[in-house]
Amino acid sequence: MALIIPVRGFTPEIGNECFLAENATIIGDVVMGDGCSVWFNTVLRGDVNSIRIGNRVNIQDGSVLHTLYQKSTIEIGDDVSIGHNVTIHGAKIHDLALIGMGSVVMDDAEVGEGAIVAAGAVVLSRTKIGPNELWGGAPAKFIKMVDPAQSREINQKIAHNYLMYSKWYDSQEEK
Repeated sequence: MALIIPVRGFTPEIGNECFLAENATIIGDVVMGDGCSVWFNTVLRGDVNSIRIGNRVNIQDGSVLHTLYQKSTIEIGDDVSIGHNVTIHGAKIHDLALIGMGSVVMDDAEVGEGAIVAAGAVVLSRTKIGPNELWGGAPAKFIKMVDPAQSREINQKIAHNYLMYSKWYDSQEEK
């Protein structure tokens, strides 16, 4: 069972039908929607400020979400995929966005709806990534526009695949 830790009077709130890996850690002021998955060795640390996560969000293995005390929060929309070993620190991620493996998204950055942050990118503080834009590099820079229908299809497919993967673990517990 995941480690869920109340702190400063805040107890994490987990939506319906969410998968929390056994060694995921969820701390403090975290509110998560329905159908989410938080994978192995992931930390959602809402000890110094709030983390708000929409529906059908997958936060993959080794990712860390944290904020700045009294300065930044994390907001993640619906159908968002956060790749393996991602760090999100006080940023806003809109619906249907994809944050690639090993990326870093810093305080007050914003990733638009349907946008893609390439694997290994470093999105600096206060960077604004528009809807359906692909950014990559360190520091991250605009690469190109992504077809909105294609972006929606890819990002929803990944989000739904992670819902399917999480169900595999539910069936393991029943055996």
